Amino acid sequence: MGEDRLARAARAEWGPLSRAVRAGSAARGWRGAAMTLFAVCLTAFFHFAQNRTWGGFVRVLGEVRAEDPLWLSLLRTPLSVCVPAADLPVWGALAQLLLVGAVAELSMGRWRTLLIAYASTLVGTLYARAGIALGPGAPLGLPASDALVVDTGPSAAVVGLAVFVCLRWRARFTALAVTAAIVAEVVVKDNLAGREHLAALAVTVAAWALQRGAESPWRPSANGAA
Repeated sequence: MGEDRLARAARAEWGPLSRAVRAGSAARGWRGAAMTLFAVCLTAFFHFAQNRTWGGFVRVLGEVRAEDPLWLSLLRTPLSVCVPAADLPVWGALAQLLLVGAVAELSMGRWRTLLIAYASTLVGTLYARAGIALGPGAPLGLPASDALVVDTGPSAAVVGLAVFVCLRWRARFTALAVTAAIVAEVVVKDNLAGREHLAALAVTVAAWALQRGAESPWRPSANGAA
């Protein structure tokens, strides 16, 4: 009885998403996740290169800091999605990127996945600048020292995609769990990466709300009353 209840709960939570992923895989095969596979390979290469003496080009092309001119940060932001933090284990980041990116790309398509991933990264970059301008005394402010910290890399994109996919396919409890983990991250270790994850979460929820509004436009009642 307990196992049946768990199975029903799992189907209710992840059934729509599972069906969407299977449909995308059946229609396009591995090519349905080609962008994600490319991003994972590029991230692995950047991680390998940035730890070598000849890997300075990674910093030039893809490392974003709030101290940089805005135009330069915007130029580097697309590639910054694939530049992992040099001091963190890369395999966890690659596994997360592969899993979340493939699920998103197969269930939602390449361009929507790219848009959500880029928006999640970009809003974190812009928030870092705004937070530093506000200063540490403001509720959303950041210390000036964070201007020297490299932006979060692929993790903001992963957060944004994970939450958007869960909301899009009605895996609400999973979305809440991811949200709780992000909030707990900031509470336990309040740093720039955690704050950028919260910014990615906020823009993702806003994008989902806008999509819901576009898919369910307001219609007047039959008698014309508002």
